[in-house]
Amino acid sequence: MPLPTHARSTLRRDPLQSRWLSPLLLLLVWEGLCRLGVIPAHTLAAPSSVGSTLAQMIGSGDLPINLAVSLRRAILGLIIGATVGVALALAAGLARRGDAWIDPLVQVKRTIPVVALTPLFIIWFGIGETTKIALIAFAAMLPVYINLHAGIRGVDVRLMDAARSFGLGRAALIREVVLPGALPALLTGLRYALSISVLMLVFAEQINASAGLGYLINNARDAMRTDIIVVCLLVYALLGLTGDALVRAIETRTLAWCPALVEA
Repeated sequence: MPLPTHARSTLRRDPLQSRWLSPLLLLLVWEGLCRLGVIPAHTLAAPSSVGSTLAQMIGSGDLPINLAVSLRRAILGLIIGATVGVALALAAGLARRGDAWIDPLVQVKRTIPVVALTPLFIIWFGIGETTKIALIAFAAMLPVYINLHAGIRGVDVRLMDAARSFGLGRAALIREVVLPGALPALLTGLRYALSISVLMLVFAEQINASAGLGYLINNARDAMRTDIIVVCLLVYALLGLTGDALVRAIETRTLAWCPALVEA
């Protein structure tokens, strides 16, 4: 016997509503354990304490000022890394000789963790801003390159043949067919690069930072202020989510012609 209409609609809504239950339950249990003394404040601050600290840090200006420093590092590193990645992917994806020279070097780089390069970067660039931005850029370059290179190589040959039959030259073929066809892959690489940039920002800001979210975390660690540490971790997470949402919005606007995206 089929379910009534109102019952089916309730079942459809329940999964969405229940997604908030487990985080809310976790916060309640966390708050309760802290208030009962099961979790000491120096081990992990209660959610209410974290919220109060967040309001204080915003009011005093500590959080906005240091957040601006971290944003500058992440954005500069991402822009540099994405630009280098796009340039290398175009050079390797559009020319056989470029692929033979560039792709093997990038694949070698792929096997080396960026964190392992930190000592060399410190020797080359010192312990200032340049090293932090370079680490983020180096990490962000790889996903952009790999995805765009694969996107260029994966453009449908039949589309290229059809474009040639209409008399398009090489430059027009690249501009009108290859690059639009590789755009979804580029945006996917950019999403990965954004996530990696935030991860590398967390690591880079542990290197002798005098400002930024990492600087706040280091000071909070020395003072056993777990509430400040949790606030900074939440801000890091918010940066990643905001960046991902921004790229998704760009995808929605620029890839309206893509059937898979429209159906999703």
